[in-house]
Amino acid sequence: MDEFELVARYFDQPQAGRKGVTLGIGDDGAVLAHTPGTESVVVTDTLVCGTHFHKEHSAASIGHRALAVNLSDIAAMGASAEWATLNLTLPSFDESWIEQFAASLLALAGRYDVALVGGDTTRGPLSVTMTVGGRVNTGAALRRNGAQPGDSIYVSGLLGGAAAALERDDMRLEDALLDALWYPQPRLDLGVALVGLAHSAIDISDGLLSDLGHVLHASANLGADIDATRIPLYPQAERDLGHRRALELALGGGDDYELCFTVPTARRGSVSVLEEELTLPLTCIGEVTPSGACHVRYNGRILTEPELVPGYRHTWSR
Repeated sequence: MDEFELVARYFDQPQAGRKGVTLGIGDDGAVLAHTPGTESVVVTDTLVCGTHFHKEHSAASIGHRALAVNLSDIAAMGASAEWATLNLTLPSFDESWIEQFAASLLALAGRYDVALVGGDTTRGPLSVTMTVGGRVNTGAALRRNGAQPGDSIYVSGLLGGAAAALERDDMRLEDALLDALWYPQPRLDLGVALVGLAHSAIDISDGLLSDLGHVLHASANLGADIDATRIPLYPQAERDLGHRRALELALGGGDDYELCFTVPTARRGSVSVLEEELTLPLTCIGEVTPSGACHVRYNGRILTEPELVPGYRHTWSR
């Protein structure tokens, strides 16, 4: 099977009537419709075998995750997702693997009405690169640099589950932690609802403290006061690893793909209403402060840097 047959069999879906798409797969390029009064939001991410996943992991989980991590970035911008491209590098043709990968990816795309409009397939070490485009009203995009002193800091969902799954000896256990790692749920509905409510937002991919640090740095080097006892943890992580380790992973483990956002204190009631409407936990974990330091308080004292798990960063040797 060549690359054109592979695309036609597994990835070419009808695009008629899909929002924002005039022409999808099948030509030299996609044609996307312009919507007056809006701005485009474009994000991209790469998953590489051996770095972001292992070849033993299910094709379905890799397909879901490849799209979900990009949709999470779209959510953090307060945008609605419209289209995606897929660049897939395969070491060999494995029909069962490709079928499961495509089915899972397209199932998530269908849930949010995201059209797969193009991409590329090639032979080589297994890797997946996706680019996702979305749309937001002009000037309304959520950004990292809008936090203000006195803002309440919120997180969605539960934190630390994916990192806890990686820390266990048995990666075959099927429970909430493994689901958190391989099937993260992008918070697109939350992101759209936060437009006009939140001052700033970011998705938690590299760890809560690391990603919150990006917000604080972008917002004129503000600080934060975090109450670690408020951070929502996975009960399974606490049972498997103990409360203290589950908390450490929630602070710095990464791969959560929840949203962290700041809201003026006067609007906290609106967040409570939103929590009920979305049936999604939205937890206030602290406050933005004028200083340039992020303090994490736990049982009456401030945790020191050696006690905290650093966020994830890709590094290269010279």
